[in-house]
Amino acid sequence: MAKSSADDEELRRACEAAIEATKQNVVLSIRVAKSRGIWGKSGKLGRHMAKPRVLALSTKSKGQRTKAFLRVLKYSTGGVLEPAKLYKLKHLSKVEVITNDPSGCTFMLGFDNLRSQSVSPPQWTMRNIDDRNRLLLCILNICKDVLGRLPKVVGIDVVEMALWAKENTSTVPSQGTMQAGPVPATVTENDLKVTVEKELVSQAEEEDMEALLGTYVMGIGEAEAFSERLKRELLALEAANVHAILESEPLVEEVLQGLEAATNCVDDMDEWLGIFNVKLRHMREDIESIETRNNKLEMQSVNNKTLIEELDKLLRRLRVPSEYAACLTGGSFDEARMLQNIEACEWLTGALRGLEVPNLDPTFANMRAVKEKRAELEKLKTTFVRRASEFLRNYFASLVDFMISDKSYFSQRGQLKRPDHADLRYKCRTYARLLQHLKSLDKNCLGPLRKAYCSSLNLLLRREAREFANELRASTKASRNPTVWLEASTGGGQSVNNADTSTVSDAYAKMLTIFIPLLVDESSFFAHFMCFEVPALVPPGGLVNGSKTGSNNDDTNDDDLGIMDIDETDSKAGESSAELGALNESLQDLLDGIQEDFYAVVDWAYKIDPLRCISMHGITERYISGQKADAAGFVRILLDDLESRISMQFGRFVDEACHQIERNERNVRQMGVLSYIPRFATLATRMEQYIQGQSRDLVDQAYTKFVSIMFVTLEKISQTDPKYADILLLENYAAFQNSLYDLANVVPTLAKFYHQASEAYEQACTRHISMIIFYQFERLFQFARRIEDLMYTITPEEIPFQLGLSKMDLRKILKSSLSGVDKSISAMYKKLQKNLTSEELLPSLWDKCKKEFLDKYDSFAALVAKIYPNESIPSVAEMRELLASM
Repeated sequence: MAKSSADDEELRRACEAAIEATKQNVVLSIRVAKSRGIWGKSGKLGRHMAKPRVLALSTKSKGQRTKAFLRVLKYSTGGVLEPAKLYKLKHLSKVEVITNDPSGCTFMLGFDNLRSQSVSPPQWTMRNIDDRNRLLLCILNICKDVLGRLPKVVGIDVVEMALWAKENTSTVPSQGTMQAGPVPATVTENDLKVTVEKELVSQAEEEDMEALLGTYVMGIGEAEAFSERLKRELLALEAANVHAILESEPLVEEVLQGLEAATNCVDDMDEWLGIFNVKLRHMREDIESIETRNNKLEMQSVNNKTLIEELDKLLRRLRVPSEYAACLTGGSFDEARMLQNIEACEWLTGALRGLEVPNLDPTFANMRAVKEKRAELEKLKTTFVRRASEFLRNYFASLVDFMISDKSYFSQRGQLKRPDHADLRYKCRTYARLLQHLKSLDKNCLGPLRKAYCSSLNLLLRREAREFANELRASTKASRNPTVWLEASTGGGQSVNNADTSTVSDAYAKMLTIFIPLLVDESSFFAHFMCFEVPALVPPGGLVNGSKTGSNNDDTNDDDLGIMDIDETDSKAGESSAELGALNESLQDLLDGIQEDFYAVVDWAYKIDPLRCISMHGITERYISGQKADAAGFVRILLDDLESRISMQFGRFVDEACHQIERNERNVRQMGVLSYIPRFATLATRMEQYIQGQSRDLVDQAYTKFVSIMFVTLEKISQTDPKYADILLLENYAAFQNSLYDLANVVPTLAKFYHQASEAYEQACTRHISMIIFYQFERLFQFARRIEDLMYTITPEEIPFQLGLSKMDLRKILKSSLSGVDKSISAMYKKLQKNLTSEELLPSLWDKCKKEFLDKYDSFAALVAKIYPNESIPSVAEMRELLASM
């Protein structure tokens, strides 16, 4: 037989190590298998779910008391024991051996403090009966000695346990010892024996049983005598039984009669029970029928109650409050009554939404009462929208008519007045919420209202702009500058364009400063007031002209209506293209016609000083760069049109100036510097002073057109007299460079034309100097050219033998050309000086002439040395000294 785990000292040490922190002493430790059964069923034990566990009985002394525990330990992943469950033995109420286990090794321990009695307690299975008895005896002894009571024992014979204890005294577990306590807890063989005997059979009972057994001598030592004895006793028993039967016959008959009477009673009872059963069945059927009808009545009652509640709710939704009905059909729209009107609108909007399918049960939607009430609400809505629309149209017209009739609202003679719409917008804001409710009730009603508002306010804006522009022009003092800048007939020394006309551009800037923010604010206010679903025109603190939109302090935040959206959760993040198109059309109606007054200011400024178009162009560009919002479409279009108008007027000036330049071509023969060259420099200087912001491109385009026409005209004038063409060209190109030197350093466009004039000047100088040199030394350099031409076809040694190129011919050429070379050079200087009107150019031209002559003579001397090596001519150095001395 295998050694019991109760005697395994290593297992006991592992258990002590697992519960070391509790300071408890292990009395007994033994391996078991844990499984779970089912309460109240005697079927399968479910041992297939068994799990290995270790049960340890432990005690802990605390003063005079000793506590006993049953610990369940399980194996961790590493095979180390760890505590799993802890039971206090004072709560042990029952020890039950499972009868369904044939081996008898499975038992349950019942505790009276389990939290959930619906869950069956675990079943513990031992390896054999001996291990089971050892554990149970140890538990019973601890309960008796420590706790002073025994749990209930079920499914095990106490006599069998006592006999087993006597036979296995040597194997009773003696592991645990309790170190302290009022009762010695050392489990010895005698203790276990006495405890079991005292518990199962008392000493007196055992003595009585022994005496009883001793009085009966069976004598089973003699088999035949014992067999005979048994036979005699059997015959005696049979005879006694027969005699007893014969004596009990009257009794038997009496019993049979009683049985027959009882049978009759039973039959009668059965018949009565059958009758009662039929009646009970009918009664049961009647009760079921009654219960069914009762359930239906109860369900009907509940449904009727719910239906009445729903109908009451529906009636409350369908009821039209009398005060709202009166307000919607005939109430006043005065400012004092607007709160009641708004409340009535909100109720009407909510009532209409409440009768729509998403907010109303579809089963109610087709009810006649709902349809009639919806029709009634639609009629109320139509009546209110018509009345409110008519009132607002008249209200807008009356507001504007009142302002137009009061002249103090507009600029007057000697007084420029900034338009102030604060009061107008304040009065309009009173009806902003009303407009939002009208939109939610009927979007189509906003179209006529928007047109009426635009028509009325357009009259006011045009009147304000016209009066302001007229007074602005009348109050601006500026002398008029003529548009003739480059005309030849005005004379070269005339200075007619020096008057200060800055007040003109300042007046235009003031017009934009006053009216562009006003128009943007009006557009923004209109978009919000008339419920367009578009973003704000200008965000708070945004820029419309390079400065804060709040430059008009009287109308701070005029586009803020001071109201909340009716349903902000339904607002869309972006506006639809159709809504934006409708807004731009309405803005066109609102602001159309006001551009004429801006055009009048531009035309007036152009007539005073055309060059002020440059300043006005830059001012307009600055405002255009500030208009980024799509909703300010008309304002941006107005600024674009103004820019186009200014560009067109400036283009007229440029074209006229070009015609003035071209008219120089039809004049009589001209010498010296043309009049438009220095005048263009003056014009360019003035234009640079007027440049503001983005007007550089406009000025550069004018420069390009001016200079191109100037150069073309200069070339045409020079061709009228080819003899003096180069002189005219070089003088004018030099004058162009001298007059624009400073501007060309800072203006890239003029720098380009400066370099172009410089190249043309160099070319004209080269041609003119070459003509003068060839005029004085024509035979000499013609001889050199003939030699150069022949060198392409024949060798240098053959050239002296050609006709006209002999050494004799060379000597004749040298004698005729160089015999009075100083006089020829002097004549060349005089000829250069003769037709030159710009004396300041003479020194540089003479230097160029001497250099050109020396270069040509150097080439000639090199040819002579190569072709006629034995001929002597004046050296280049001698010729250079001669030129330097003159």
